[in-house]
Amino acid sequence: MADTILQGEKITKIFHQGKAEAKVLDGIDIKIYEKDFTVIMGPSGAGKSTLLYSLSGMDQINGGHVLYRGREISSLSEKQMARLRAEEFGFVFQQTHLVSNLTLLENVLVAGYVGKKDSAEKVRERAKNLLQQMDVEEAKDRLPAQVSGGEAQRAAIARAMIGRPGLLFADEPTGALNQANTREVLGLLTDLNREGQSILMVTHDLRAASRGNRILYLEDGKVCDELSLEPYNEMEEKQREREVSQWLSGLRW
Repeated sequence: MADTILQGEKITKIFHQGKAEAKVLDGIDIKIYEKDFTVIMGPSGAGKSTLLYSLSGMDQINGGHVLYRGREISSLSEKQMARLRAEEFGFVFQQTHLVSNLTLLENVLVAGYVGKKDSAEKVRERAKNLLQQMDVEEAKDRLPAQVSGGEAQRAAIARAMIGRPGLLFADEPTGALNQANTREVLGLLTDLNREGQSILMVTHDLRAASRGNRILYLEDGKVCDELSLEPYNEMEEKQREREVSQWLSGLRW
């Protein structure tokens, strides 16, 4: 069994609307393992993104504990949590959230300077290498509005990786992309995981979920089932998707 990189204990998240309250996360226990590609699935409104944000410290929880590499992080101050996210976590969302008046390269550089792990020269070198790895090097001097959605998302992945994160969080990273760009982005995430990158991804897409080696199913604020798979193999893609589909059908997804 791989080492636990992130752990949630009895995580509870409640949203209030006037006098009414909704318990979105209901005492969830969850472990994310080092070098795994873990996927969270479930029906709409199950709390998938809320769980992701709660584990990453972007949302405050109402009860329970979150530990990163054995360290309690759910009680950190806002400043301490921001520092931890900058130094240890990477984030990729459905929308790229690239700064519109900065080039792709500048967007990646800004994120690298925030982490302050390397010198400015090393950050620039790593940013260029990442953009090359993400196959958007030729577009590095363009603004986000001047590139395709797929190119923008690949640049966003480069931005997320610039600080060498211990854990990469991805929330519906292909949700706004066409089929061709979806495949490219999933290929990049798969390659990163093969290189040892730990990934936690929320998705509603069967093909995206099939890239993971562990899929957790969230429903009614609880993790109610999970599926373990071998590392992704392109040669067995269709068989893998059928296996995931059958598992989801059994859960009435």
